[in-house]
Amino acid sequence: MSASIASFLSAADGTRVVTQAWSALSRSPAGVVQIAHGLAEHGARYARFAKALNDAGFLVHAVDHRGHGRSTNGRFGDFGPAGFGGLVADVAQFGALLRQQHGGLPLFLFGHSMGSFAAQAAIVDHSSTWSGVVLSGSTALDMLAAAMAQAPADAPKGLEAFNAGFEPRTGYEWLSRDEAEVDAYVADPWCGWEVPDEVIASLLEPAPRLADPGRLARIRSDLPILIASGDADPLAGGGALVELLGQRYREAGIADVAVKLYPAARHEILNETHRAEVTADLLTWLQAHAA
Repeated sequence: MSASIASFLSAADGTRVVTQAWSALSRSPAGVVQIAHGLAEHGARYARFAKALNDAGFLVHAVDHRGHGRSTNGRFGDFGPAGFGGLVADVAQFGALLRQQHGGLPLFLFGHSMGSFAAQAAIVDHSSTWSGVVLSGSTALDMLAAAMAQAPADAPKGLEAFNAGFEPRTGYEWLSRDEAEVDAYVADPWCGWEVPDEVIASLLEPAPRLADPGRLARIRSDLPILIASGDADPLAGGGALVELLGQRYREAGIADVAVKLYPAARHEILNETHRAEVTADLLTWLQAHAA
């Protein structure tokens, strides 16, 4: 299933951000899903999920974040002058564009990993943009930052650092138990590139704000949030950091917060061995909140 390609200029710093849309619906649309992908990957990796969403009546739009995929400017990971804050602003800007484009349809934000961190930041100031938010492969970012700061100086750097405790076949076994999916990631020239040190620092910069109860209280109380993760995802801390994230939102007054942990699943739940179950669960949640 092919996607239509477009772009917009970031209001943060003028960076051109490439977008893709999947719209092969056989019925009137039930809603719209905006996808914010993770670090060292790109939007086209969500084509299978987009097909399932289309089949269920949801239009799907994704970006290649600045420094990723078709939005790479010079080198992978280059966030441009505005840094990770610019990426967060892009998520909010694209959401506003989609809200304008699709009128009264429910608009949902699906953020995975780095995209989920951007979503966490975006909803603090722009929660009225979306009808609901799904955070995949997410975590309490301040706790992740603290753990990374305490790592030994000789510990592995970059994404492969998360592979500790998993079989070292490719260095990316932490992503999924499905070897074919891991191999596809490794073979993709737009995935798994060496992450510049400044990218991690920029990405972690909003961590204290995302743990601040006063800031979280600015999120509208009726914004539905689903946090879905594998409990073997190294970002999840065995599930504890995902539960902590959910509890913070509840304590901030958000009424509809659900946490779904999949036993033994790793970071990319959409590419896991039980992905059909995950996709069905996500569709059920989206359909219930689009009604």
